[in-house]
Amino acid sequence: MANKLDIAKPSVKQTIKEWVLITIGVIFYSFAWVGIIMPADGVGGGATGLALLINYATQGVVDGGVPVGVTYFIINAILVILAVIILSAKFGIKTIYAIIFMSVVMSVMQSIIPDNILGLADDKLLSAILGAAFAGFGVSLVLMQGGSTGGSDIVAMIVNKYRNVSYGRVVLITDCIIIASCLFIDNPEVSNIRTIIYGIVFTLIFSIVANTLLEGNKQSAQIFVMSEHYEEIADLITSDLHRGVTILDGMGWYTKKPVKVLMVAVRKNESTYMLNKIKILDPKAFITMGSVRGVYGEGFDTFRK
Repeated sequence: MANKLDIAKPSVKQTIKEWVLITIGVIFYSFAWVGIIMPADGVGGGATGLALLINYATQGVVDGGVPVGVTYFIINAILVILAVIILSAKFGIKTIYAIIFMSVVMSVMQSIIPDNILGLADDKLLSAILGAAFAGFGVSLVLMQGGSTGGSDIVAMIVNKYRNVSYGRVVLITDCIIIASCLFIDNPEVSNIRTIIYGIVFTLIFSIVANTLLEGNKQSAQIFVMSEHYEEIADLITSDLHRGVTILDGMGWYTKKPVKVLMVAVRKNESTYMLNKIKILDPKAFITMGSVRGVYGEGFDTFRK
């Protein structure tokens, strides 16, 4: 029973790692907008893109415009409340933390980071590319650890309640509307077709970077292990990696002796660690590993109809 409880509950080390990675992801994402996109008068989609447009629109009213972090928090607070009312949705503590911490980080960065800190303000294309790379990397770190940055994700959830529209289409339409809205901003540096084009470039590269990192993190491998020490290896896999093991009955055709075969599904990024551990336990273990297109079930992906 003790072993089952240990496997079900993540270790303190793993929990700390997840929160640290979410924090790093939020910092990267925030810097992408405040340190790279804003100095170039760029635009983008999502709640952050809308907050940035509001900042541009209020620069003539408020010194420096309404802080992006403040608007970002207000937008997400409204969306979360709507989702709770309409969908009875429950938001995890990691998502709430990411939204609040990102609001704080953006506000702090906007007040302390020097204008045009990277010297890219005059190169809108490079700013869009670099900003998208930073933002995509940051948001993927947050998503990998089970968090979310809110915004378009919540909008898609609400729309899907009433319309059979895919998540990707909702996000795309939302982002395009926000980016095109820059034409209504009373600022010649922002309200032009070039800004829209660079905003689309930002959105495309952001999606590519985030999707590539997320898909890479989800890639799985199927491993078969044949060893006389199969019980010790199975215990190691379940207690150390927290992965399930299936034991199959087999027979070595050369020796004509029965053998136990361990079948394990793991993430690609866990496979090297697991193989090294097995080799330490049994240097003579016979191991095969192959890539699989998908693994569905507890600890992996959810099967969708």
